[in-house]
Amino acid sequence: MLSKNDVIEINKIFDHGKIVNNSSLDFALSSANKTKDWITQLAYLVRAIVMDHVFEEGNKRTAVAVMVVYIEASKKRYDEYKVDIIIRDLIKKNIVDISRIRSMIKNAIV
Repeated sequence: MLSKNDVIEINKIFDHGKIVNNSSLDFALSSANKTKDWITQLAYLVRAIVMDHVFEEGNKRTAVAVMVVYIEASKKRYDEYKVDIIIRDLIKKNIVDISRIRSMIKNAIV
């Protein structure tokens, strides 16, 4: 699982790593630590980053990068188009349910 510093470093690839919603990231990391299922861990992080705008800038790109890191660390392949669609749909359809986000992530894994 990624640490808070890992997520910040990923955001720094796209922006400055400035957190504007610290409590949401802390909650996501805390919730993710309660499960061994890496897809559920990822769902918590993606939801926080995208829906709660954890960072000042680069939230969508950071969420995609976090997904890629998790999926590749699990030695799985993924559909890049579906990963992009996940982010778009979360925002467009205001999806916040972890089970649904988990299902969407699972669907992107080939």
